[in-house]
Amino acid sequence: MARKKVTIVGAGNVGATCAHWIASKELADVVLVDIVEGAAAGKALDLSEAGPVMSFDLKIVGSTGYDDTADSDVVVITAGVPRKKDPVTGQFPSRDDLVKTNQKIVGEVTREVAKRSPNAVLIIVSNPLDAMCHVALNESGFPSQRVIGQAGALDTARYKTFIAMELGVSVRDIHGIVLGGHGDEMVPLPHHTSVAGIPVLELMPREKLDAIIQRTRKGGGEIVGLLGYSGYYAPAAGTVEMVEAIVKDQKRVIPSAVLLNGEYGYNGLYIGVPAVLGANGVEKVIEMELNDEEKAMLDISANAVQSVVGVLGY
Repeated sequence: MARKKVTIVGAGNVGATCAHWIASKELADVVLVDIVEGAAAGKALDLSEAGPVMSFDLKIVGSTGYDDTADSDVVVITAGVPRKKDPVTGQFPSRDDLVKTNQKIVGEVTREVAKRSPNAVLIIVSNPLDAMCHVALNESGFPSQRVIGQAGALDTARYKTFIAMELGVSVRDIHGIVLGGHGDEMVPLPHHTSVAGIPVLELMPREKLDAIIQRTRKGGGEIVGLLGYSGYYAPAAGTVEMVEAIVKDQKRVIPSAVLLNGEYGYNGLYIGVPAVLGANGVEKVIEMELNDEEKAMLDISANAVQSVVGVLGY
C-alpha cells in the first residue's frame, strides 16, 4: 500500500513544525513548499537528516514550486503575512488590508494545489482563519467537506492546558471543547468541560474558570507578547492532529472550522464546531445542546466571522 502524502505550503515556523510532527509520527511523505528560495529545501533536508537518529523513514522534499505536490492526500496551507507593525509608521495594517493581502496569497496557493491534487483535503491555518477558509473553498471548487480550518484544535488545547495547570492534574484527564471563530470571541463551554468525567465547576469556582476562558481567548497574544512573534508548536500540533485523523481515517471528533448548512442556526459560514474527521474530511458535524448563554456567545462569534468574511467580496 502506497504511503500517504501531505503537502505543507509555507515553510515558516508553523509549516516546518507540522512537517516535524508528521515525520516523527511517520504519518506520510511530506512536501514542503515556500516561495523563499532554499527555505523549504533546506528544512526538508535538515529534517530528513534527523531520520537515522530519530528512526523515522519517509520521503521529505522541499520546493519553491508545486509539481512535487501532485496527488497529495492532504494539503496544509499556512501561507500568508502576519499582522505586524510597519517599521516606518509603527502602525498595524487595518484588518481589511490584512484580509485582502492574505486573500490574494491563499487564493493563489489554493488554485495551484487544487489543480494538482483534485482529491485532497485542504486544512487551512492561514489567518484570519475563518475568512481564509471561505477563500480556499471559493478558489478550489472543492466540496466544503474537504476544506477545513484549524483553530478549534488549538484553542481547545490551550483551554485544557490552562485548566490542568490550575488544578495540578494531567492534561490527559481534561475534557472540553471550544467553539466559534478563532479570535477574542471564541466560545469555551464551561458546562461541557470535565476532569476525568467530573464537571470542572465542581473543582474550581466560576470566576477562576472565567479567568481561564479569558486567557484562552488571548492565548495567541500571550505568546506574541513573550516571543515577539506567533507561537508554532501548539498550532502545528493541532494541525497534525487533524492530518492524522484524515490520513488514518480515525473518525476523531475534533473542533474544526467547517462550513455550516443550517447546523446551530447558521448557513454558509465557517464556524468552529465539533466535527468527525476521517478520510473524506468532515464526515459529520455534531450539534451540541447549548444553553442560552452559550448560544448568545456563539452568535457574537458568528457575527465577528461574518464581518471579516464580508471584506472578501464573494
